Amino acid sequence: MKIAIAADHAGYDMKQALLPFLTKLGYEVTDLGTDTADIPSDYPDFAQLMGEQVTSGQAERGILVCGSGVGVSIAANKIPGIYAALCHDTYSAHQGVEHDKMNVICIGSRIIGTELAREIVRTFLAARFSAEERHIRRTDKVRAIEAKYMTPHPADAK
Repeated sequence: MKIAIAADHAGYDMKQALLPFLTKLGYEVTDLGTDTADIPSDYPDFAQLMGEQVTSGQAERGILVCGSGVGVSIAANKIPGIYAALCHDTYSAHQGVEHDKMNVICIGSRIIGTELAREIVRTFLAARFSAEERHIRRTDKVRAIEAKYMTPHPADAK
């Protein structure tokens, strides 16, 4: 499975800790940056890079890390076709994929430690969508909501 991972400056150290772990598990990993914790960077830039990788099919799943995980989650979910969630436990990490077709996991490096992050990521990547009728019905409804609101932003009409 191809995985893309990205982080802002606050998530850099955790991203660096996850990279060899993912490779050891046998995943093909693309590191989308940032390349340092020393220079402040903006999480929306990395969420967008991640979204483009996943929606284009260059990566099947994505991992985003920032200080709280909240910023990258909000930014990533603005991208049609991205279904990102903040997960700081293994149950949410697998349930989000199995029931909701989550394709990007968001983690807060200032909230959880590296070992828990590794277990959460392992669980997320091992999970598969259940394809049960109720889950298909619900994810179809989510995609209908997404389609309804996919209109140009008023500022873009100028």
